[in-house]
Amino acid sequence: MGQDGFRAEQIDTSRPHPARIYDYLLGGKDNYEVDQEAGDELVAAAPEVHIGVRANRAFLRRAVRHVVSSGVRQILDVGTGLPTSPNVHEIAQELAPDVRVAYVDNDPIVKAHADALLSSSGTTSIVLADLRDPRTVVDHPDVRQIIDFDEPVALLLVAVLHFLADAEKPQQVVATLRDALPAGSFLVLSHATGDFADRSGAQAVYNRATATLNLRSHTEVERFFDGFELVEPGLVQVPFWRPDTPPPARSGEIGLYGGVARSIGR
Repeated sequence: MGQDGFRAEQIDTSRPHPARIYDYLLGGKDNYEVDQEAGDELVAAAPEVHIGVRANRAFLRRAVRHVVSSGVRQILDVGTGLPTSPNVHEIAQELAPDVRVAYVDNDPIVKAHADALLSSSGTTSIVLADLRDPRTVVDHPDVRQIIDFDEPVALLLVAVLHFLADAEKPQQVVATLRDALPAGSFLVLSHATGDFADRSGAQAVYNRATATLNLRSHTEVERFFDGFELVEPGLVQVPFWRPDTPPPARSGEIGLYGGVARSIGR
């Protein structure tokens, strides 16, 4: 059993995992045949998916730069997925070398790969925990070692909440994380939607994975920002959030909303 309480045999490679599918779509190598097959099916069902995952990654880079430029020096990245360079801490520390980043994911494979890549400088950590239990995330000693919840924190929930079904109370999950953040904190969030095209084919692929794909409308995604004030341009498709290059072709079809917001009233 590993130090985080999981055994090697608990790593499920019999079904596709969202983090490994995402890695495959980004051109990574930390995935299995079952993930590759699922990724190919996603592309067949939604040909713009390659554009979408890259646009989401570019949104993450721009959003991280924004929060660091705004003075935040701590980042809590929940549902981080497999490491893809540049990683969040690399992006952030280019602007401010003293930024600290706590990564959280529920896949032991993600943790194993991240452990191998993270520095021993004490500015980053990777924690095996589940977003569905947000209190455990906030209270985890390895998170607390990196994150001081008395100072502003940027909470990253990038392409992860759509893997929580309504029955898992994602709104309550976000509220619990929000309530742990002090004034001046940020929420960076992206989420899949069916507002621009039929995504039933993509949902069918994830029905066989370790987590289902739960599409939500603009109004539903915007509710996750309760208690925060969205910065301009608000909640938009990810290629259109403060683009620093021309948006890619077919951007209007990309089924991912993204937004950045600052905490209010605390």
